[in-house]
Amino acid sequence: MKMSQFTDTHPELAGSSTSDTTFGRSTESRSQIADSKTQTADAGEVLNIYRLEPSAPSDDPGWEIKPGHGVVLVAARTAGDARVVAAAQELDFMEIDAAPADDVSTRNASAFRDEKLYTVIEVEHGRHNLKRGLLEGHVRIDVIKPLRM
Repeated sequence: MKMSQFTDTHPELAGSSTSDTTFGRSTESRSQIADSKTQTADAGEVLNIYRLEPSAPSDDPGWEIKPGHGVVLVAARTAGDARVVAAAQELDFMEIDAAPADDVSTRNASAFRDEKLYTVIEVEHGRHNLKRGLLEGHVRIDVIKPLRM
């Protein structure tokens, strides 16, 4: 079979390996760019309030390696961002004498980031008077154990 038998579904992109997408236009890209700035978030930024609550039963094996924190309320841009905001409240391995198992940070190992352990519920939408972060609840800092030699 010759390649000439195939028709290009996007003739404007024929012969190139690029797409018409542009970096920085998605909500997540704009958020990452804003977060990388050294200044605090814009006071006019529209945020939502999310409640993260445990959804797995107390005997779920996931709780053995990812301790829970109970219910927390956060101000965030999206439901996914709410998980990131909550996980950022936990102690990271770089702040104590410990080492991660699978990453350069332990943020990804948080129970908040596990959809099988925590659910995210939008409580309020489109608030301008909030700062991105934890609003209510207590996030334990003893989720990472220091190295013992």
